[in-house]
Amino acid sequence: MPPKTTQDISEDDLEPVGDETARQAQRVVAAYAEDADECRMLLSMLGIGVKEA
Repeated sequence: MPPKTTQDISEDDLEPVGDETARQAQRVVAAYAEDADECRMLLSMLGIGVKEA
């Protein structure tokens, strides 16, 4: 079986997720994260971290 290829995705190809989608994803990540630090890290990696005032 040939190896899977990866595509390079540029910043221009990405679109921001909607607010409701981001909130749902935040809930899922928070439910499965080991602790608050891991939750913050994962949300940041996904680009849906909590915005600080």
